[in-house]
Amino acid sequence: MAGALSVLKRIYLTVYNWSVFLGWFQVLYLALKTLKDSGHEHVYDAVQKPLLYAQSAAVLETKFTIQLILFKILHGLVGLVRSPITATLPQIGSRLYLTWGILWSFPETQTHILVSSLVISWSITEIIRYSFFGTKEALGSAPSWLLWLRYSTFLLLYPTGITSEVGLIYAALPYCKESEKYCVRMPNKWNFSFDYSYAAILALGIYVPGSPHMYSYMLGQRKKALSKTKRE
Repeated sequence: MAGALSVLKRIYLTVYNWSVFLGWFQVLYLALKTLKDSGHEHVYDAVQKPLLYAQSAAVLETKFTIQLILFKILHGLVGLVRSPITATLPQIGSRLYLTWGILWSFPETQTHILVSSLVISWSITEIIRYSFFGTKEALGSAPSWLLWLRYSTFLLLYPTGITSEVGLIYAALPYCKESEKYCVRMPNKWNFSFDYSYAAILALGIYVPGSPHMYSYMLGQRKKALSKTKRE
């Protein structure tokens, strides 16, 4: 019974990882092609559907979907993968917030040049990540060059991705304030008020301690993974 469950787990994770890999590969291809042919102003329009697909799990084919990346939480909680929740949650939160809370919610940000650097940074990172885990699940191990990419490309792509995220949140602030989208004003029956622009400022504040912490964590993971390879 345990053997059958182990096989099913590997099959599921193999299919999962390669499915997401294909989604991100499409995002990268469309982003680069559009950037070359039409300019950065059109990148979001070109990648919107595959980006939302790669970041989302289609549930009953409804318009509003659950973020595919949320499955990482489930995988960690039930023990399918070893990624610690404390490291996964910040990444998930920023992806959810940028995808839906900024780009999807405020179309004015969609033509910003930082969308291109964001999408390219995200997609290269995820293509490497999911091909690494997909290969590992399917074959039992991944080649050393892929392992090196998995634990080294973040040295450049994490700073470019974080810079793009912070820049886009900042660029969205005027539109948050002007539109008052998602704001709750008093008086109301709940006696509660909420200003989405202040929430965006708070999100920017979280990046200050959060980004160095995550970068240090990933440096530690890199050292551990590559030193283990050298010993073997």
